[in-house]
Amino acid sequence: MDPSTILGLLLCFGLILAGILGGGPLGMFIDPPSVLIVCGGTLGAIFTGFPFAAVKEAAKALMKTVKPVKVDPEATVKLLEELSQRARREGLLSLEEAAEQADDEFLQRGLRMMVDGHEPSAIESVLFGEVDKIDERHKQSIAVYDGMAAYAPGMGLIGTLIGLVQMLQAMEDPSAIGPAMAVALLTTFYGAILANVLGTPLANKLKLRNAEEVAHKELIAQGLMSILGGENPRFMVDRLNATLPPAMRSAEEAA
Repeated sequence: MDPSTILGLLLCFGLILAGILGGGPLGMFIDPPSVLIVCGGTLGAIFTGFPFAAVKEAAKALMKTVKPVKVDPEATVKLLEELSQRARREGLLSLEEAAEQADDEFLQRGLRMMVDGHEPSAIESVLFGEVDKIDERHKQSIAVYDGMAAYAPGMGLIGTLIGLVQMLQAMEDPSAIGPAMAVALLTTFYGAILANVLGTPLANKLKLRNAEEVAHKELIAQGLMSILGGENPRFMVDRLNATLPPAMRSAEEAA
């Protein structure tokens, strides 16, 4: 579990709240019409701009900001090395047991295709095609949060214009100027928070999670194609390590 998302949100909202309470009561920053304009308008714009399925998937993707898919590139390279050595000694059919025991569904699927004797080009097409589809789905979820960051300030501006119009029409009634001014200012405030505390940070976190998951699956696909091609395990490990940051590279040399 990654606590940085929760910690960051608590820090942002905590400091904003502290700043508000340091200058006056919290109540002056609560305005239901402003909330409806910004939050409701942003949600409506998201539904207008994205299919319902994409919005639903984006909501599910929030879990990845606090509980990302577990990836261990170093352990994956070591496992691929062991599989490569076994395949060279006993043949590809010996990988059937490894396919049954694999925890990673992507690795399991690739091993089963190899054991079933599919053509290397077909296996490569399926594996890398699946990686592309995963990347595409993730980017659609990311786009929803980028959309939130883009739409929220615009909704805040709309609310500001509504408040200013109401204020100008009520210049003869001083008691009506205050509520209209509150709508004008607070919608901009809410829009800025929605965009800069939620939309953009969540989109950035999901981009990082997507990059990690896609890179890990590409690592598995490259390793399986290496095994299928009968590549030397030592060279395979060196090639896979070259795609990883130094801190994540397998320390063991292939035997």
